[in-house]
Amino acid sequence: MTIHELKEKFLQKRSYSIEDACQLLDFAKQTYINNEISLKEFRNVIRELEALGAHNTDVSYESAVKG
Repeated sequence: MTIHELKEKFLQKRSYSIEDACQLLDFAKQTYINNEISLKEFRNVIRELEALGAHNTDVSYESAVKG
C-alpha cells in the first residue's frame, strides 16, 4: 500500500481529503488494527509517512513496525 492508496481509503471512509502526515499515521494504525491492511502494508506506509515527517505519539505500535 502506498500513501496515495491510504489517502484514497481515508477519503472513502471519511468523505473528505487529508494531507497531514500525522493524521494519516493515526489512520494507518486504525486500519491495521481493524485488519483492513496487512502487517507488510502497514510497515511500508509507516516508513513512507515517517520519511515525510510524521511522528508517533503512541509507542505501542513500535514493536510491530520494528519487528
